[in-house]
Amino acid sequence: MYKMRIIVFKLKRLFVPICICLFTIFLLVFSNANLSSAKNGLLLWANSVVPSLLPFFIATELLGYTNVISFLGKLLNRFMRPIFNVPGEGAFPFIMGIVSGYPMGAKIVSKFKSEGICTSEEAERLLAFTNNSGPLFIIGTVGIGLFKDTNTGILLFITHLLACLTVGFLFRWWKSGRKKRSSLLGESSNSVPEKVSLSNLGEVLANSIMSAINTIFLIGGFIVLFSVIISILENSNVLNILANFISPILNVLGIPLNYANGILTGILELTNGVCLVAGISNKAISTNVIICAFLLGFGGISIMLQILSITSKAKISIKPYLIGKLLQGTFAAIYTYIFLNTFWFLSLDL
Repeated sequence: MYKMRIIVFKLKRLFVPICICLFTIFLLVFSNANLSSAKNGLLLWANSVVPSLLPFFIATELLGYTNVISFLGKLLNRFMRPIFNVPGEGAFPFIMGIVSGYPMGAKIVSKFKSEGICTSEEAERLLAFTNNSGPLFIIGTVGIGLFKDTNTGILLFITHLLACLTVGFLFRWWKSGRKKRSSLLGESSNSVPEKVSLSNLGEVLANSIMSAINTIFLIGGFIVLFSVIISILENSNVLNILANFISPILNVLGIPLNYANGILTGILELTNGVCLVAGISNKAISTNVIICAFLLGFGGISIMLQILSITSKAKISIKPYLIGKLLQGTFAAIYTYIFLNTFWFLSLDL
């Protein structure tokens, strides 16, 4: 028994190094396909992510040097505290996370934690529901671009938002019995940033742009990395093996087996996953929409690692984020199913 524990412990320690070694080997083995996937990832980042997110990142950084956050805190504390058990300032990452999409909410929450605006427990609650897909992606890319229907995009965004609010409400009890706010306000060693004025506008603008660029390059790296990982899994037939493994679960849920690869891809990387799922030919198109609702709510492992890279510096646990996104994906799928079966004009089934 003791030897078995030692072996398990060693395997745990060696798991990540082994995965990295295998990844390096497969980069060489499937070099042609990986090169094409990396190029596609870079094009996706350059053509879609940078133009849509970089201006929001810069604007959010600039807003951090104004009184907007404290104003929202005073104005919305009466709503945020009783409903979500977070300070009123939590409305800022929630709003910006909804407007601009992943991973804006996590970036702001980490900044709040570092500046002492919220406690560790409040940061974890905020992290669970302030990171979301933005309306540009859900309505524009998924609704209009993939499903060729604006109503579907609006429906997905509404259910996404409802699921997000549901998770936020449920997480109001997360670690609610822990330390009080007053005992943790001094835990941060960082100072609150200087407010912007004409005298320091150039410095503030430069700092905001540099911070935004660092984040956008981080996102680009993850997009390219996971594009290559998905390519390796497809070419090594691992994705098909995993698809067969989850087939019993899909049978129980009444989902056709040809959705397995799209679901697995979406669990790894959101954009590629929703593209595959939306493109599957099926007379019951509502199935495609419901699965996309789940994937949009969950966000994918790629985005989870992006969030982890941001929150680890602020020492915020990733656990509530993972639980929150699983719940949000589930609630989004349920709400979408209810809407599609309640309002006949939303159904696209043939």
